[in-house]
Order: sequence, then C-alpha cells, then structure tokens
Amino acid sequence: MPATRSDRATPPAGALPEPRPALSPSRASDFLQCPLLYRLRVVDRLPTPPSPAAARGTLVHSVLERVFDAPPAQRTPESAVGLIPQAWQEMVERDPELAALVDESDRESWFAAAGRLVEKWFGLEDPTRLEPAHREHYVEVELDGVRLRGYIDRLDVASTGEVRVVDYKTGRAPHPQFETRALFQMRFYALVLWRSTGVVPRMLQLVYLGNGELVRYLPDEDDLLATERKVRAVWSAISAAAESGDWRPRRSALCRSCDFRELCPEFGGTPPPLPAHSAQRAVDPKWSGEPEVVVQ
Repeated sequence: MPATRSDRATPPAGALPEPRPALSPSRASDFLQCPLLYRLRVVDRLPTPPSPAAARGTLVHSVLERVFDAPPAQRTPESAVGLIPQAWQEMVERDPELAALVDESDRESWFAAAGRLVEKWFGLEDPTRLEPAHREHYVEVELDGVRLRGYIDRLDVASTGEVRVVDYKTGRAPHPQFETRALFQMRFYALVLWRSTGVVPRMLQLVYLGNGELVRYLPDEDDLLATERKVRAVWSAISAAAESGDWRPRRSALCRSCDFRELCPEFGGTPPPLPAHSAQRAVDPKWSGEPEVVVQ
C-alpha cells in the first residue's frame, strides 16, 4: 500500500482546508425546529446526553436489522428477542459509557421492554415474506454543491423495481401537528434516492413500535421537487446564519424535551461563545481544521 498522502495539493502553512458542505435529514430538521439547536449540535458540537430510551431505540434497530440474517423460517419473535443480549453487549463494547445507563438489577426488565417493541413489529410486518435489498443503507447525492446524506433503516425493492423506504421508530406515532418532521425525513431520503438513481420510491413507510402503527405515504415527483426547494431554502438559511453568527432560538412545544434548554435565552440561559472557525463548522459537520488525508 502506498504511503498515506493528501489527495489534494499541500496547503500553505497555516492554511485551512475548504469545508465540504453536507446536510442530513436530522440536522435539517434541527434547523427547521430551532436554529440555536442546530448551532449547539453542529457548530458547538455539544454531545447529547445518553438516555436509556435512546439506547433502547438503538438496540431495537440493531435487532430488527439482524433478523434478516436468518433464513425466513427462523425469523420468529422468539428468535428476534433472543438477539437482544448479544446486540446490547456489542453496543457496550463499542461505547462502554452505555453500561452505566442500565443497572444490573434492572437489565432483565429493560431487555423485556426492548423485547416487547421487537414483538410488536411482528404484528405489523411479516419478515418471512420480506427480503430487504438493503439494511442500514447509506445514501448520498450532491445538490448545488451540498452533499445530502443519511442512513435508511430498510430499503425494499420489488421484482418490478418499485422501491419502499422503511424507517423504524420506537416511540409512538406523533400527533398530526408533530408528524411533519418524520415525513420530512422520509421525503429527504426519497429525494436523495431519486436524484441518485432516477427512481421515485413507490412508498415511504414509518413503523411506530410504541403504539403499533404504520404511517404510509406515496410520493410523486411534485412532492420531491417541493422537498428539493425546501432543502435548498434550509441550506440557504444555514449558510446565512453561518456567515452572520445569528443562531436565534425558535420557541415551540418541542422545547420541553430539548437537551440544551438550560443554554437557551428563551429560558434564561446563555449559549457558549461561538468557537473558532464556526462558519466552517456550520456547513461541514466533520470539519476539523486539519488537512484532509486520504489512504490510497
């Protein structure tokens, strides 16, 4: 293997690399919800405190991904629930801090709660009749110099070529006034797929395990063109905020569950000072100020 080298010309001493603009549906939704939330996550890069509920959601997603490793006849609720301890162990090995979220004395009941969500899925879909084309599928496309990217939980492709985008949610289906965020995420994925493959997904499907509900939406090109216009507008607003440093908060009912409420001026808090190179950080979540190095 050749030695590690830069894939671009060596920058002058002290020069900073150009940011590589990128946007995911979750970060776009953050900005739409509250520009300050976007800033604290992307620019300040404040970590979201881990929670048992979030960890359980990741665990359930991992199990539902693994179900399809087995042949159809073995995709049963019992076998799926049986995957939980090993999936959790692997999560803890990757991130040891997760172990502190669940006391040893509570682990059995916590596993049982995850198991009930897995079992509920079997009442909504029949995995013995499904053969996903992709699981945890990374998608990316460039739009006006911005990389739109994300991970799709499951992508089903029929023999006729029709595509279904599936996303698992371990919570309950939201009230219709809060459903917009979830549908925007799905339309974002559909837009990326359409622009990268030329195929408009036949169906977008949200699977809510908390209350056992399926939400389905049939997009068309007009929907995706509207989503494209919205994404462009969001990126334009993010770019403007990056240049001005104005990341004002937007108060809403979602503030109740915000991880950064104590830093919000709307609730008497004070955000931290903007970090160095905040404009670059705002448009490139992975920007570090170091020359990009590529291993060939």
